[in-house]
Amino acid sequence: GKRAGNQLSDFKDYAGSQKLSDLLTFSKDEPSRIKLSDVRVSPDGRHIHVLLRQPKVGLMTFDKHERPQLALNPKKLDVWFKGGVSIVDVFYLDLLHNKGKGTGVVAVVVYENGKAEFWKFLECKTGWHLLQTSDLCNSPRARVVSVCVCSSLLVWCEERPASESSPALSSTRDKLRYCVCRRDCEVEDGAVNLGGLKIILHNNPKFTVISSGDYVHLLPDLKAKLQLCISKFFLAWSPRHDSFTISTTCKNTPIKKLSAKESDFRRLIADCLGYLSALEPPEICSFSPTGCGGLLLLLNTGWLYLLQEDGMLRRVYKLADNFTPQADTHTSLCVHVNTAALIVGKTLHLIEVNCGRELQKIALKREGLLYANQADRRTPFLLSETGLFMLAEKDSTGKALGLSPAEGNQSGAVLVEAIFEEACKYYQQRSLSSTQLTVESLKKGGRFQAPISLASILRNYLNSGLRRTETEALVALEELKGSLVRGGVKEVEAVGGTLVEKEVVRLLSSSELDGEALLYLNSIFSMFPGQAWSAAQAALQLHHNGEGSLSSRAAPDVWKMVLTPFPNSHPLLCQSVVRFQPGWLPRFLQLSQQQQQGSAAGENIIPLYRRALWVLSSLDTDTEQRQGLEVELLLVSGRPNAVLQALRILMVKRQWERVTQVAQQFCKKSPLLNKEIFNALLCEVSQHRELDPYLDLLWALCPEDYSVTTILNLVLKNIPCSSPSPAPFADPHSSQLAIGQLKPLLRKVLQREMKPSQRYADILQSPLYPPPALPLDLLVKIQNLQGYLSLKP
Repeated sequence: GKRAGNQLSDFKDYAGSQKLSDLLTFSKDEPSRIKLSDVRVSPDGRHIHVLLRQPKVGLMTFDKHERPQLALNPKKLDVWFKGGVSIVDVFYLDLLHNKGKGTGVVAVVVYENGKAEFWKFLECKTGWHLLQTSDLCNSPRARVVSVCVCSSLLVWCEERPASESSPALSSTRDKLRYCVCRRDCEVEDGAVNLGGLKIILHNNPKFTVISSGDYVHLLPDLKAKLQLCISKFFLAWSPRHDSFTISTTCKNTPIKKLSAKESDFRRLIADCLGYLSALEPPEICSFSPTGCGGLLLLLNTGWLYLLQEDGMLRRVYKLADNFTPQADTHTSLCVHVNTAALIVGKTLHLIEVNCGRELQKIALKREGLLYANQADRRTPFLLSETGLFMLAEKDSTGKALGLSPAEGNQSGAVLVEAIFEEACKYYQQRSLSSTQLTVESLKKGGRFQAPISLASILRNYLNSGLRRTETEALVALEELKGSLVRGGVKEVEAVGGTLVEKEVVRLLSSSELDGEALLYLNSIFSMFPGQAWSAAQAALQLHHNGEGSLSSRAAPDVWKMVLTPFPNSHPLLCQSVVRFQPGWLPRFLQLSQQQQQGSAAGENIIPLYRRALWVLSSLDTDTEQRQGLEVELLLVSGRPNAVLQALRILMVKRQWERVTQVAQQFCKKSPLLNKEIFNALLCEVSQHRELDPYLDLLWALCPEDYSVTTILNLVLKNIPCSSPSPAPFADPHSSQLAIGQLKPLLRKVLQREMKPSQRYADILQSPLYPPPALPLDLLVKIQNLQGYLSLKP
């Protein structure tokens, strides 16, 4: 049927509406007039982004809040730039293809220099919050020219400048300095995971990348002319099939299909150059993805073509013969299931895609931008300088379906009365009194709150900016109840898991937790451990990069709640970590300690590492794994006694390489800890020969204020008892300490001592006969050592 415009918004329900109107209503003579092609509308229609090109370069965002009273000071996604760095595009991630949970829109802002910012809109936090900033490109000199998202892939075309050392390129080769790249991208529990960069195509011309379904289309630069063969065709890349399809606008079948294993553009098209050189294909004026793998293309001949998923190019519709696209001709395209909407200038064409029949032609008062709304993909939506509109189908009387504000108010009053009338019947049937209930008595009495609450919700829904919120909450509750009643075991488990996650996030995000709430939280973790752990990760926004690093983007208030001095609050999460991600426990402790240092949370209570150790000891885990985690927890704590305890555990396990690593790391922390560690190591050296490969490393840790006497006393004190009269020369394979092993250490210490003692260092350099006279105390100590140490020749 025919459609009629129905205004959804005049922008007054968007924050900053006056500025938005001013931006869109600049005179055409103004050089700084905003182009509608630089406006983006989010899939839910609640966010409008405007890319500014001149005179200022930046981005302005206008948001429609479901709860305006919560958005008195909203966090807006507005950015401005200096030095010519501009925004390439703003697009929205489809969380259905990712692992994102909860509500909210995730917008990605990509800059020309390769920077990408991931922002999430949180209604409860009143605005946009930065999740992560990443570099898409490997080279700092690369320049992004176009970007899109295809399922869980970020795909972009970047310009890579020629090396300064390379010879000057020809005009043709100079145009082949671009490459098309990709990264895997997942948003999970508030964290963004970006995969490594992979090159799809290189040595190619400038392409505009467009995502449609499971395909990425590479169109030649629309601003470039078609003198060169490299601009006479376009490509379609299928990540799923790992293949390229080469097509042109003057042929309705693909020129060639080939594997994407060949990523060099020049080799890819080498067989087609002769054929392409003879073609004169029409230019592409405008395009729009169909969402199911295809593209809608408007050519300079006035023909509207549909590029299908299989590579076939099909004619759809022909504009008037006098259509001559100019550089300043405004065009906008969008596909709504089987209907193509096309704006040329101020004329809107609605076309049936399957048969090419023009359904309707509508004259617009102003230029407009077509966009899709995820809530109703069959209906065309339009943005103009006066607001947002939908092209609703007319009913049999010729009126547009949908209520105007006046009709909405009138209908709302009727519905409110209907609510109270139904309530009267309901309560009267269940009343034991003979008194007749009336609508007025229900409204004034105050005894029956249900109809009053429902009427209030309905008024808000119809009359205020709170539309849909309360009603959606009630509908969601009814659907939840119905799913629990009707669903099977798996459905009930899924619904229960969702409820558990919401409750944990709510409790951890609350400003205070009393004893009763904490018991409630403990019961949730006990009864639903898996769902509670997932919710805790979401609340703390934990991100593990795979290389041992754990980070959190949660607000300090959330961490304050986690580290609260209530009993079992922190161990609660430690139990979940040990159960589901035991390898994370040391890094989780480190993260907790950093958060504790930055706030007053957890002061004057049991240290966090001891709470974590208590949890570890109470769980039935593998002994070897538990000991390894115990050592890591002790070391992460950074406390001297804990470090020494970890060192003793490693010594008992005879993990000498790890022992030396720990010693080198922590001897730098404090002189006192250095002495304790060195004493423990020297004790070990005195008792066996297993540390021989590491002696040079250990001697380097000797405290500065240690003397020869101090070292000899330590060795004598810890040397094991042996036979009273050992042989003068020990077996080369003996485990006894030889004085030759101590030479480097004693030499080092003697060299640090005063000059008068310097001459005695020669004793260790070369044994002379007879040696110089030794001080009496040193002579006695060496004679005592000879009774215990075997002297090597």
